[in-house]
Amino acid sequence: MSDEANRSAFLEIKGRLIENTGKMKQVHNQVRNKEGEKKRAFLTLEELRQLPDDTNTYKSIGRMFVLEPKSILMNDQEQKLKDSENAIASLQASKEYLEKQKAEVENNLTELLQQDPGLAQQIMSMSVM
Repeated sequence: MSDEANRSAFLEIKGRLIENTGKMKQVHNQVRNKEGEKKRAFLTLEELRQLPDDTNTYKSIGRMFVLEPKSILMNDQEQKLKDSENAIASLQASKEYLEKQKAEVENNLTELLQQDPGLAQQIMSMSVM
């Protein structure tokens, strides 16, 4: 392969690696957010279970609170808990897929650099400056 073809291949692989890393960070942040939602729903559900059934409970809607039966609030929290668990499972699958893609891109980069040691030297000299 010519030097120009190797450089363009390197830049393409570098772009894919940067894009993949960004997606992985985004998925990681989404997992953290969903885990927080799951924990809040779990803790709220635990507190609701301790209350007697005839207790007045209120649901927050925007800046106001609406009187709701305890059973409805518990159902809402259980649904939030299930939704969070499903979202986390889906995001974990996405994360695994992205990790496989990243490994593939890294292998492609390694192969390219092994094929053209001159390109590796040029890259090292660029990063030193």
